[in-house]
Formats: sequence, structure tokens, C-alpha cells
Amino acid sequence: MNPKYSPLFQPYTLNNGVTIKNRLVVAPMTHFASNDDGSLSHEERAFIQGRAENFGLFISAATLVSPEGKAFIGQPEAVGEKDLPSLKAVAELIKSQGAKAILQIHHGGKLSIDELLNGADMVAPSEDLQSGSRELTNSEINDLIYAFANAADLAIQAGFDGVEIHGANGYLIQQFNSAQSNRRTDEWGGNIEKRMRFSLAIVDAVHAVKLKHGLDEFIIGYRFSPEESGDQGLTMADTFALIDALVEKPIQYLHVSLWDFYKKVRRGADMQLTRMQLLHKRIAGKLPLIGVGSLFSADQILEAYQTEWAEFIAVGKAVMMNPELATLIANGRESEIVLSIDPYKADRYRIPENLWEQNMNRLSYLPPVKDDVEWKTVDI
Repeated sequence: MNPKYSPLFQPYTLNNGVTIKNRLVVAPMTHFASNDDGSLSHEERAFIQGRAENFGLFISAATLVSPEGKAFIGQPEAVGEKDLPSLKAVAELIKSQGAKAILQIHHGGKLSIDELLNGADMVAPSEDLQSGSRELTNSEINDLIYAFANAADLAIQAGFDGVEIHGANGYLIQQFNSAQSNRRTDEWGGNIEKRMRFSLAIVDAVHAVKLKHGLDEFIIGYRFSPEESGDQGLTMADTFALIDALVEKPIQYLHVSLWDFYKKVRRGADMQLTRMQLLHKRIAGKLPLIGVGSLFSADQILEAYQTEWAEFIAVGKAVMMNPELATLIANGRESEIVLSIDPYKADRYRIPENLWEQNMNRLSYLPPVKDDVEWKTVDI
């Protein structure tokens, strides 16, 4: 290994005593590749194989907790016991490569896809005319809290090292936190404290499952998006309130969702500073923060880590382009890292067909295609 990259390979011990072997994290990547029943497919297995090697944490693709929340074609599932064989296979596949296996648990809310719900209603915190979602009842909200807890229980039974609660990217949990999508006036909405109740209730329910199994070493993480567009969208001030509540909960890490690691604040805080530095300052060392955001080369990853705005650095697009990314860095072969997808070398990447086709359509949330001079990351 080139010694300059050695800081990325320093261990970190979480507050539950679990040591993560280095500071590199595979970000959750939607692969559109599970079988129709949410089970592990051959394409998905090929995609995961090798990509966890020499990483500290590998976070799975967003995994469905309840049938009416399906937001992707080929989405993996953690809904019931029928999912255990597949979940076990995924956990074993990741752990066999030496990384901690984290199951990301997810519900799409108003971003679910109606055609995938088998006649179930689309649901959201409040009625949403654009998507056709109806408002959740109080009983249904409690059922969904249980669904997240149940998914965590399945993750434990399957041998995962932890779960990540997906509270980001505009999906159900974030919909509850945002005044833009949560217009309720009951105990689940009306001000930021009430809007956060759903998020915090899920954290408590997942932790209760962990206690039931007596697994102090089980890792609970929480992913969040710091801001939204729109007059009523989430601001940094809202996110600071959420962070203040989360750092007091018995969880092990926070994981921000960003397209650009260096993106500056939109509103609700000092707009001359980056979201990352303000989030890290707000957390104040109470939990480790995983940072992310279009970091492709070894030098870009190292430079982001050296800002000291994050204890861990997550990469997604870079791992799509380089199935052995961390191994290349660990073995002094960082010069072999590629920064774009070569459309004529599909076999090199082992990317599932649906995801490959989307990438070839040059969508901005996917890696740049070779010679695409117009590519730029999403600006959110």
C-alpha cells in the first residue's frame, strides 16, 4: 500500500464495542436486480461478489419492509420469514469478503411505484395528489413502525451485523420529517418535534429488537438527507433538530446522503460552509458520521477523509466502476482505478442488465460514461 492512503485503513471502534477494520464503506446501491419475490438473483450475487473486499462496512441495497412501500423494480425484501433464505445468502456473501454486513431497511411512501404494489394503496404521511397516495391512519403508522422492527429482526436471524434505517432521499421516513410532505396536525405532525416522532419511534423499535436478542454488537445506523428544495422542504435547521435527537438514541452511526461531498448549505445555516462540516460540528463527536458524495479516485477519497468532516467515507459510483476498489488501494494499485464506465467492456463491471441500461442512458445519478464530457453529478 502507498503509505499516504494508510489513514483510510485505520480501525474505528463503535460505541457498542464493535471495531470496524477501516474507514471505507460501500454505500447502498440500488441494483434493480432481485428476483420478483425480492430474493437474491444470480445477477445480484455477481454484482456483490468482490465489491465488499477490503471495505469496513458494506451497506445493502434499500430493502423493502412492507409490500405497499416497493419503490424499485427488483427490490430486495425483508418482509417475512419467506425472505430469510435470501437474506442469509446476502449476509454470508458480504461477510465472507471480510466486511461488516449492514441491511438497509426502507419504505418508499409516496415514491412507491403503483404498478409494483399488487393493488395495495400507495400511502404517505399526508394525502399526495400527484402520486395518488392517501394519508396513513394512526393504526397504519404503528404497523409500519412494527414493519421496520420486523425487518431488523429478520436481519438478525439472517446473520447481518446491523441495519441502516433509510431516512433519506425523499422516502417515507423523510416524508414524515418534512413539512412539505407531512401536513398532519395530530401527534405525527404540526411541528418539527412531532414530525420527527415517526423516525425516532422506528429507532426505538429497532433497538428493542436488538435488546430482545441480547445482541450488544448489533449495529444500528440511520441515513438522512440534510435538505430539500421547495418553500416547505427540509432545511439544515430541521436536520440539526433531528441530529440532536438521534445522537441521544442508542445507535452506532449516522450516514448523510449527498451527491456532492463539498456541497454548501442551501438555507437554515451558514451558506458559506459545507453541509458536511456543519453536520459534523453539530454531531460533536457523539456518533461517527459517514460522508459521501461523488468521490471516485483514491486521492478524492483520501482528501475527503482528511477534511475531518467524517469518520468514514462511503463510495457507490466508484464501486460500480471498480468492483475491487478498496483492494486496488490496499495493494498499491490505485493507478488502476477507472473514473468512468467503458460501454464496450461490460463484462469488467458485472453490473445487472437493468442498471447497465440505465447507465448507458447517461443518467446523472449513475457513474459517468467514458468520453461523456457533459456528465455532472445531481445538484440537490
